[in-house]
Amino acid sequence: MKNDLQARVIAMYLPQFHPIPENDEWWGKGFTEWTNVARAKPLFKGHYQPHVPADLGFYDLRVPEVREAQAQLARKAGIEGFCYYHYWFGAGNQLLERPFNEVLESGKPDFPFCLCWANHDWSNKLWSDGGIVVKEEVLMKQVYDEDDYIKHFAYVLPAFKDKRYMKIDGKPIFVIWHPFDLPDTKRFIKIWTELAKKNGLKGVYFIGNQNNMSFDDYSFKMFFDKKKSNLAHEKYTAVLDAGFDGVNSRGFFRAEFCTRSLFDYVKRLAFRKIFKKYSLSICKQSEVNKHIFVPEDKWENVYPTLFPNWDHSPRSGKRGRIYVGSTPGLFKEQVKNVLTLLEGRPEDHRVLFLQAWNEWGEGNHIEPDLKFGHGYIDALYEALTEGNN
Repeated sequence: MKNDLQARVIAMYLPQFHPIPENDEWWGKGFTEWTNVARAKPLFKGHYQPHVPADLGFYDLRVPEVREAQAQLARKAGIEGFCYYHYWFGAGNQLLERPFNEVLESGKPDFPFCLCWANHDWSNKLWSDGGIVVKEEVLMKQVYDEDDYIKHFAYVLPAFKDKRYMKIDGKPIFVIWHPFDLPDTKRFIKIWTELAKKNGLKGVYFIGNQNNMSFDDYSFKMFFDKKKSNLAHEKYTAVLDAGFDGVNSRGFFRAEFCTRSLFDYVKRLAFRKIFKKYSLSICKQSEVNKHIFVPEDKWENVYPTLFPNWDHSPRSGKRGRIYVGSTPGLFKEQVKNVLTLLEGRPEDHRVLFLQAWNEWGEGNHIEPDLKFGHGYIDALYEALTEGNN
């Protein structure tokens, strides 16, 4: 961590900005994340869509110059490195691996990184057709097998040994998106830890992603006593008890719940339970900021997540979740607030995750767009360098 920065910010990085044969087959020739972004439309008065990229344009991640430019912008923001989503489905099957493989093999950009195993099935729900409701279908199944754990480790080992790979306590960081989807998490961690030590590493620093509340936790009783909506203690503890070294905590579900009116809550519940559909969800970014973090995010091995904005409508249409009123100023305020949760920690553990660097289809990017330019990048750097003074 640079001495003038108040935290180690790790930005989630989506690689789906280049065509692949599978997406051509599933969604049509040339499909990338830009397909959803470009066709997005405002769904209500004042709705900011589409988001149009500025400095980098509608880029292709197969182009090395694009990846270099991203790293330069990320440095300007005070970001320590990118956390690349890693789609490994077992038996060596992968998706969207090319950008990271080229970063690893070329040694460029000279910018830190780590991996997040997005260990979920790949379904037609992930990259929805503009919100059109279709019968959900699994396109690529996640398979767990002990022999495959060894193959998987062998694949990531060159990355772990790369000088750019980010570490905590001297161990390479490896984030698992769905920590409880593994049939035996402790067994997986044990196998990888042993393999890491056999290959000259101190081990692996495993981080499990965990919401401090999920949509399934919502209840009428909880609505009338929202203090009970903080389930972080039991949820974070469950991740640590499963053998993880740390928790990547996420608070947007609880924040949304705490900002909802009773009418909105009942309406959305009815749509979900009766009609099996999700109605359009709209929350104010300013209100979300008030509830996104909880006291348990102060734990030394819990690493909170920043959300500059959220608008899932490019992917999900009227099923999307949308935050309105997001600005660089509100984002800076959110960053300064979360920095207080890191006070007193060892430097290595002063970690924040940013959701995200380039999730354009979910609206939560800080890459420059035509509306805000470098506003979010500047806001992040200013917050990290000003601290809480």
